[in-house]
Amino acid sequence: MSTTTTVTRPAPIIEGSLTAFLKSIDKLGAGAVPAGFKGIDTSKFAPTIAAESQLQKDARTAAAGLDTLVGPQAFEQFMSPYQQEVIDTTLAEFDRQQSIADTARRDQAIAAGAFGGGREGVLAAEAARGAAQSRAQLQANLLAQGFQQAQAAAAQDLAARQGLGQFQTQLGQAGQAQQQAIIDAAAAAEREKQFQPFTQLGLIGQQLAQIQPGAFPTQTVGYAPPAPPASPLATALGVGTGIASIGSKLGIFGS
Repeated sequence: MSTTTTVTRPAPIIEGSLTAFLKSIDKLGAGAVPAGFKGIDTSKFAPTIAAESQLQKDARTAAAGLDTLVGPQAFEQFMSPYQQEVIDTTLAEFDRQQSIADTARRDQAIAAGAFGGGREGVLAAEAARGAAQSRAQLQANLLAQGFQQAQAAAAQDLAARQGLGQFQTQLGQAGQAQQQAIIDAAAAAEREKQFQPFTQLGLIGQQLAQIQPGAFPTQTVGYAPPAPPASPLATALGVGTGIASIGSKLGIFGS
């Protein structure tokens, strides 16, 4: 007894697309690649960090020399080269004024007839002591003023260099970030290029999967298996039956 198998197949246009899609998937899964595709080279989109900009390098080099501006002797390079001249000139004027004052005091003592006396000597010694003290104080004030000015100049220079270093660093970082963005964009483009065959097949597969049943007419094909070959015995019996039938009709075997 023979049986017939009925197979419902998708429309030819859909079946052709599915067949081509599955063959492409099989090729990629087995390591085969489409024509022109040389495989995925991950080195083309490997993570890469942009190099430091020259501004960043310069800022770091400059920062290494800032320690000379914060030490105990940092002020010395900012001392005015004319300070000693100012001190010498100021003290010379002080001495000149003091000499005038001493002369006037002697003149007063002579006019009073007390010049050379004990009291005049005490007054002269006290005046000299006070003058020396005032002169030393004046010199100390001039030195302190120069020191303070040098310290202020050193602090201003340090702040200016730090500000410039920060500005250079920020500009350098901005440049590095821009370069990093360029590298990342190139890597992303290369990755898309390398995965293009897989992406393309994935999109095709999504479209095929979204086709609703019944969108295209189906075709039904019936398959009837061929009859099995006759056995030698059946063949012999068939032949014998045929001969008997023919002999009966010819009257060979009697009525």
